[in-house]
Amino acid sequence: MATGPRYKVAFRRRREGRTNYHQRLKLLLSKEDRVVVRKSAKHMQVQLVAPKPEGDITLSSAISTELKKYGYEGSTGNTTAAYLTGLLFGLKTLKNGYESGVLDIGLSASSPGSRIYAVLKGIVDAGMDVPHDSSVFPSDERVRGEHVAEYVEGSNLPEQFEAAKEKILSEFN
Repeated sequence: MATGPRYKVAFRRRREGRTNYHQRLKLLLSKEDRVVVRKSAKHMQVQLVAPKPEGDITLSSAISTELKKYGYEGSTGNTTAAYLTGLLFGLKTLKNGYESGVLDIGLSASSPGSRIYAVLKGIVDAGMDVPHDSSVFPSDERVRGEHVAEYVEGSNLPEQFEAAKEKILSEFN
């Protein structure tokens, strides 16, 4: 380990590879609520977070496991589930009285058409105001799961998607 008067130990979360403090500072200086999107291999999680001096406060959230309540039986870690999670989050958040936010993808790589942007597409389709460029969204065929239905025999993912979307929209309208 380096020692000496000019050596500076990085913050713990930076050393662990969990926080990019330069990006976080820019998001905090915007004074907007953050739409935090996090992904794992099996799930998608979305939260609306407000920065406060004593710590961040979660105002609204949705996780892809909630889709089972709406009849979605597919994988909760794919693009279809990501879009539905974003749609559910957007409708919940609007119902709670929050209308806008700034996307925070954390340390995830930004690649057009990814699950993170499928979540953003769901949030925008729900009616929330999040600054974005629509060229990064995945195609509608990919969101519906038609690419999975082509390769997996007996896959009814597009039908499950439509049914779950209708149930989510009917609950909040």
